[in-house]
Amino acid sequence: MSRHQHQHQHQHDHHHTKDLNWGDMALFLEREAEIQGPAYARAAAWLGELVPAAGIRRVLDIGSGPGVVTALLADAFPAAEVVAVDAAPELLERARARAESRGLGARVSTLHAELPAGFDDLGEADLIWAGNSLHHLGDQRAALATFATKLRSGGLVALVEGGLPARHLPWNIGIGRPGLEARIDAVNAEWFGAMREGLPGSEEEIDDWRALLASAGLTPSGTRSFLTDVPAPAPALVREKVVAHFTHQREVMEDRLTAEDLTTLDRLLDPADPHSLHHRPDVFHLTARTVHTARKG
Repeated sequence: MSRHQHQHQHQHDHHHTKDLNWGDMALFLEREAEIQGPAYARAAAWLGELVPAAGIRRVLDIGSGPGVVTALLADAFPAAEVVAVDAAPELLERARARAESRGLGARVSTLHAELPAGFDDLGEADLIWAGNSLHHLGDQRAALATFATKLRSGGLVALVEGGLPARHLPWNIGIGRPGLEARIDAVNAEWFGAMREGLPGSEEEIDDWRALLASAGLTPSGTRSFLTDVPAPAPALVREKVVAHFTHQREVMEDRLTAEDLTTLDRLLDPADPHSLHHRPDVFHLTARTVHTARKG
C-alpha cells in the first residue's frame, strides 16, 4: 500500500496510481496536504480530546506519503514517537526531511513497509492514523482486525475515509458543457471500483466504517468531517495545485471523457486561453475529509 495523502481523496486524484513515479509526485502530494493542513490539524486536535494527548507515546501514520500529516501528529502529541509508514522510499525521504526541518527529527521516524505483508513490522501504538490508505488494502476488515492487535489498551484508530469530492470550479464555467467536475467524478468512481476489485485478496465491504471498526473488536468513538474552504480568487499555491490536478486528470482520462470535455480541459490548461485556470477569477478549493475513530478496550 502506498500513500496518497496525497489526495487519496475518495474522489480520487491519486487513485490513478499504477504507473506513478512517487518521486515525481512528491511535491504535488505535499502541496495537496499543505492546503488541507489546517483541517488535518483540527482533526488531530480532536483526537487529543478523545484520548489524553499526554498518554499517546507512539503513533503510526499508515500511508504517510511525504509526511505532512506525520508532522502535524507530532505537533499534536508532543510526548509521542511518530512513525511514518509508507511503501514509497522517495516519499519517506521527504517525510524525514520535513520532520528534521521542523525540529521533530528526534521523535519522527520512518518505516518502509508494503501492507499487508509488512504488518508484523509495525509494532504497537497508542494511535493509528490511516489517512485514505485503508481502501488500498484488499481485505479492509482483516486490516482493521490487525490494527486492533497493534493498539495498546485505551488506544485509538483514526480512519480518514470518505468525505466530499473536491471542487475547484463552478458548475457553469462558460466553456464546454456545464458539470465538468461531476463527470470527472463519475469516471473516477468507476475507476475506484475497478481498482478495489483488482486488489490482492479483495473483499467487497459496505463502507460502514463504524460497523467495520466494531467488527474488529473496537469501540466506535465518534466521526467528524473537516472542511477545507479556500474561496475564489484562489491564492497562487492553490491555483498551482488546481492546475496540477486538472493536468493529471487530462492525462489519465484520455479514453474516458468525451471529445468535448477533453477540449474543455485543454482550454483550461492552456495559459494563452483567457478562460484557463491560470487566469480565471473563479478558481477555488473546497473539500471535506471524514475521520472515523474507535478505541480499544
